[in-house]
Amino acid sequence: MKKLISLALALALALPLSACGGSPAAPSSVPSAAPGGESAAPAAEPRVVNYGMSNAWDSLMPYNSPSGSNYSRMVYDKIYDRLAYVHADGTVTPRAADSWESADGGLSVVFHLNEKAAFHDGTPVTAQHWADTIALMTDPDCPAVGRSVFSCLAGTDASGAQAAGETLGAQAVDGHTLKLTFKSPTTPEDFLLDKNREFYVLPTHLLEGVAPAEVMEQELWAAPVGSGPCVFQSEVTGSTLTLTANAAYQLGAPGFDTLVITVMDKSSLLTALIAGDLDYYAIGGSVSAENAPAAESAGLTVQKGTVPNTFYELMLNSETIPDARVRRAMELALDKELLCQQSTGGNGVVTGTSVLPTCAFYAGDYNTSYDPEGAKALLAEAGYDGTGYRLACTSNRAGLAALMQQQLQEVGINVTIDTVDSATMFSGMADGTYDMGIASHTPSALPLWFTATRFSEGNNIFHVADLAPYEELIGTVANETDAAARKEAVQALEDLLASERPFIPLWFGTALHVESPTVSGIDYPSASFSNENVWEWVKE
Repeated sequence: MKKLISLALALALALPLSACGGSPAAPSSVPSAAPGGESAAPAAEPRVVNYGMSNAWDSLMPYNSPSGSNYSRMVYDKIYDRLAYVHADGTVTPRAADSWESADGGLSVVFHLNEKAAFHDGTPVTAQHWADTIALMTDPDCPAVGRSVFSCLAGTDASGAQAAGETLGAQAVDGHTLKLTFKSPTTPEDFLLDKNREFYVLPTHLLEGVAPAEVMEQELWAAPVGSGPCVFQSEVTGSTLTLTANAAYQLGAPGFDTLVITVMDKSSLLTALIAGDLDYYAIGGSVSAENAPAAESAGLTVQKGTVPNTFYELMLNSETIPDARVRRAMELALDKELLCQQSTGGNGVVTGTSVLPTCAFYAGDYNTSYDPEGAKALLAEAGYDGTGYRLACTSNRAGLAALMQQQLQEVGINVTIDTVDSATMFSGMADGTYDMGIASHTPSALPLWFTATRFSEGNNIFHVADLAPYEELIGTVANETDAAARKEAVQALEDLLASERPFIPLWFGTALHVESPTVSGIDYPSASFSNENVWEWVKE
């Protein structure tokens, strides 16, 4: 069976070179003779975009990534196709799908696929490819690491595997109409903002006859055939990935010939860009406030992101800090403005909610002003006895933790700091080792992007004693399709969070992006959604 797949793959990989122009022709060293005996102009040098990345992808098969990291997603985004393109402001525009609409009372979304889309072997992409991809990845015998992304679909269990006797919520209505059906009402925008970076169409025509249990072992994933804007050429595992422009991509051919992705130390990315060794680096050419002057002094342009791309919170353990008054006192004791300024260099806005201001269901910032006297009053009312707490943070936030420690001490709350790696901090919060932890996350425009996964029996990271009120309100927000009613539901959830404070929202940070001096058309802010508009990039 593997020999048959290898043969099919060899034939498939040969096609883009002749039919799709996937690989640029090597420039001739001897000019050819033109009519009339004059020599033709020398062939143009291939346009190569050198792209830096600080962490390596861990698989070229999008449903077999152990880490599920954004770095792997940035690679999949180029080789494979997604249904839509997600912009920094939370809007979505067509990519593999031209349009979409709700159906079945909000339980389904119908996608009308672009009829020009084709795999890199020239095979047209159909709705059946999408349906077959989902059916294969949800097959209980298929060892897909990323199967949990399908657990939102009807007919699947909590792990994302198709449930016995159930109809899977992925149907090819006709050649270019895909219908996805969900377990609960889901708007197209909610689905795309939440899952778009996880759903890719696979060349299932090259997997015909392969047993689901053997799918991940196929040689196809060493030289994948996708339908994205770039065509796979070669890989040095963990080091370099070479792609070429897909001249037949339905949104247009990229304005370069070759894209070379190179893994290098994070601290070297800006230096390499300044030196001209890189044309761009992931994710979005981001640069810290302290390093931005170096980029500008080198003649590069630094642009400020249009929407927040980080959310900072102080995680709290409601089991070891059981009184909500003490938790609220901690928020009043923290000078968020000062902490934000110190951390972001002025590129942040304090908040009392995890919901982005750009979200259509934003119910207000819920922020409380710095009030140490008010904090002391709440502590006295709660009968706080001076219990000490352990605050966990990563090494790059040690200074921030020290400032928090000082501010909490000023109102009488004693804190010791444990500097650990991120994994230790989160596991320590989960098992109750730590009372507090400083964390940051990448937000989305969904109202539940943060809360939906943190108030459940399986992930009660804040150790809330009674999850029922949270689960009920989160369920109401998730299932409400009427815009006005949904905003009211978000407000009710925010009211509960503000009164109980299982976590303290701190601020939203906005990224700084170093513009490429050699490539135009880059949508820097939208890279935070792990997608890049490479079909619009032009190597100058």
